Amino acid sequence: MKILVVDDEKDIQALFEQRFRKEIRSGEMEFAFAFSGEEALIFLEDSGQEAVLILSDINMPGISGLELLRRIKEKYKEPPPIVMMITAYGDNDNHQTAMHLGANDFLTKPLDFNFLKEQLKGYLHD
Repeated sequence: MKILVVDDEKDIQALFEQRFRKEIRSGEMEFAFAFSGEEALIFLEDSGQEAVLILSDINMPGISGLELLRRIKEKYKEPPPIVMMITAYGDNDNHQTAMHLGANDFLTKPLDFNFLKEQLKGYLHD
């Protein structure tokens, strides 16, 4: 399963590669990283939407995670990618907006990587 992680914090890549070392080595999960909403859209366009699961931060400069979610859900319908939104703020407005726009899940920072791993494996085996 290819997972696209979208976050403007560059250290997120090292964190994911460390926390999912076993899954990456076994080939169970493959990660790609985009550091802005714009980069994520270019990645999806160039890769023919090979990412089947997208983890996106909400608060980013330029295209926000919510705007990215809206564009992904409008453009990529078959098969629709699974989109999980991540925010440092567990505020109700962002949660409601994300769910209304079609987010499959909503996570709060700091990420609980054990919980995230279980969620991802659940989506892998659905």
